[in-house]
Amino acid sequence: MRANRRTDTKPELALRHALHRLGYRYRKDYRLDLDGGRRVRPDIAFTARKVAVFVDGCFWHACPEHGSRPRANEWYWGPKLIKNVERDRINDAALILAGWTVVRLWEHVPLDEAVGTVVTALATIAAPGPATAPGPAGLAGPADPAGAVDPAGAVDPADPAEPPKRNPPATDDSLG
Repeated sequence: MRANRRTDTKPELALRHALHRLGYRYRKDYRLDLDGGRRVRPDIAFTARKVAVFVDGCFWHACPEHGSRPRANEWYWGPKLIKNVERDRINDAALILAGWTVVRLWEHVPLDEAVGTVVTALATIAAPGPATAPGPAGLAGPADPAGAVDPAGAVDPADPAEPPKRNPPATDDSLG
């Protein structure tokens, strides 16, 4: 089982790349320490808006559509897969109690549908921070530094966990 990935699976990477192309910024595999000592690692975490996104594999999380039951070593795999599902439900409940919105997606969900689900969840949560400027066609979206407005409202500008991007310091050749 050492070769099975916990992070950076193909469906997770595709979703992250699509969200990044839309201008969303997030934390990947970000550990959340919740009350009661529970630790949860969402695949994608929008910390300012408190949205946790999980991309669940059909086998590991017992998908009702595509999940398969192994024929060999059923005595091991049956309880393990049941425990995975129970852990998911407990983590969901703990996140919701902590004020997070939980989005769970199956790996077989088409990419555009998955992106739409995440964007919808983010749109329902008001981001803390600077006020938003009205966008085209009456849409409200955050303004970028150049004054233009992102038509999809797809920037998470007030995420305090996101470090600002910096240019490397200029060198002064006259001192050398």
